[in-house]
Amino acid sequence: MNVKFAKKTRLLFVVLLFVLPLAAQSASTDKPPQAAIATAHPLATAAGQKILQSGGNAFDAAVAVAAVLGVVEPYGSGLGGGGFWLLHRHADGKQVVIDGREKAPGAAHRDMYLDADKNVVPGASINGPLAAGIPGVPAALVHIAKKYGRLPLSQSLAPAIELAKAGFEVDKQYRKYAKIRLETLQKYSTAAGIFLQKNEVPELGYRLKQADLAKTFELIAQKGNAGFYEGSLAKTLVSGMSKAGGIWTLDDLKNYRIVERKPVVSEYLGLKVISVPPPSSGGIALASMFNMLSEYKLQKLNQADQSHLMIEVMRRAYRDRAEFLGDSDFVDVPQVRLTSRAYAKTLINDITLDRATPSKALKPVGKPDGNGTDTTHYSILDKEGNRVAATLSVNYLFGSAYVVPGTGFLLNDEMDDFSSKPGVPNAYGLIGAEANAVAPGKRPLSSMSPTFIENDRGIAILGTPGGSRIITMLLLGALEFAAGGDASAIVQRPRFHHQYMPDKVMYENDAFSEKTVQVLTSRGHVLKKLTSPYGGGFGRYGNMQAVVWDQKINKVTAASDGRGIGAASVTDQ
Repeated sequence: MNVKFAKKTRLLFVVLLFVLPLAAQSASTDKPPQAAIATAHPLATAAGQKILQSGGNAFDAAVAVAAVLGVVEPYGSGLGGGGFWLLHRHADGKQVVIDGREKAPGAAHRDMYLDADKNVVPGASINGPLAAGIPGVPAALVHIAKKYGRLPLSQSLAPAIELAKAGFEVDKQYRKYAKIRLETLQKYSTAAGIFLQKNEVPELGYRLKQADLAKTFELIAQKGNAGFYEGSLAKTLVSGMSKAGGIWTLDDLKNYRIVERKPVVSEYLGLKVISVPPPSSGGIALASMFNMLSEYKLQKLNQADQSHLMIEVMRRAYRDRAEFLGDSDFVDVPQVRLTSRAYAKTLINDITLDRATPSKALKPVGKPDGNGTDTTHYSILDKEGNRVAATLSVNYLFGSAYVVPGTGFLLNDEMDDFSSKPGVPNAYGLIGAEANAVAPGKRPLSSMSPTFIENDRGIAILGTPGGSRIITMLLLGALEFAAGGDASAIVQRPRFHHQYMPDKVMYENDAFSEKTVQVLTSRGHVLKKLTSPYGGGFGRYGNMQAVVWDQKINKVTAASDGRGIGAASVTDQ
């Protein structure tokens, strides 16, 4: 054998010995080794798995999961509500927000929830047909299936249709929420006839069937948007609303459109945070908080100082939320300024580590002139690398508690997310200024914040219900991911929250050590340990659903928040 040839052959073999494993590793981490789904209900997770196993992608699964959640979680989401879907398409890297937020009816006006003395009428924006905006969920599901999915819409909606017909067994969580809204559900017989048992809270294990809802899903499966926003169902909705005191018109329904929006992208110490723009406040508020934190060496501080600092940046971000944020299709939201590092530096000028800043000491919100804990979220990753983070809501528990006869679904009460009167808190204590005042066709400001977190370790798909507390939960979840946490660590992290007004720090029992509580109190923070709204024990909030793909070790984890009843799965698809 030629000596030079033999040497070249050995050299090539040695090179390949090192290069091929690296190439294989690179190829293997280009796409995840497994698919993962985390949702707020086991039946929704199972439906998403079924669609993936049938050849669908993450976007098809997203349609199926949303539809099933609308069947089994009527207290949190459904066809009568709205939401935001954050999508990542692996093939071309496209990242887009599908804005399926509700819109105010054409006859809505700024003072519609005020009495003759210009005072807010209690409950007017929460209960009954007048509280409902034009739903966006049906249009969003049709759009996602058509533009991003690969399966027929009818196939993705099939699990929800089957489940609505066959029914599902009422669990403890359903009973808790039905008990809270019992009096209002009883007020509207069409809702009571579906969601109660003999006009009372259903017994544990009671099989709740929804025949009319199945028919509505079938109309959408057959006709797409026209099955909901036009034709016989639209006429039924408008007629039923009118008879019950609502103000919807056929044009309101026919003219509803989803909007594709560009995500808000911010950075923090190697993290890329991709979240939702207005009419969600999440992306801008997260960017603001991370920009402020970038000016400090947070990880080098003790727990009390870290907590103090995070409370102060929460306070300032929520103060700006109250004044500046609203539907950017209607008002001029200064997004570039609010998300700039330069502006963040001005916000922290008066932060000191030894003293809390009273919220009343900050610049007053504008000139006088939420969505609820009962939302839902799911996170999906398929083996192609496509991702979905989606947060949906009907706002308060069971929405407005009103069902138009023959339709089968609860209408939202998202009109409460507008500022009924600027400066007056809504059902979740959030105040707003003129930017979020009621106007025809306008989308109310939201806290829903489906989010992707990316860094050199990998990606996280996050989101949660929780009303005004959603954004701070995402902040804490992102910091947990940055610290190396997997999906389980992220959803289990103890939580605390400040939202400018009321000027209180709300926290879970295990969020602070006893020493940290003492230090924060001595600095002037007003702390409020949460107690359970159902009696007994301490309170916990949120229901985060997380999927994490650690690309360094090429491992996928998924977790459903132990505060809820959901389920997460990691499968070979």
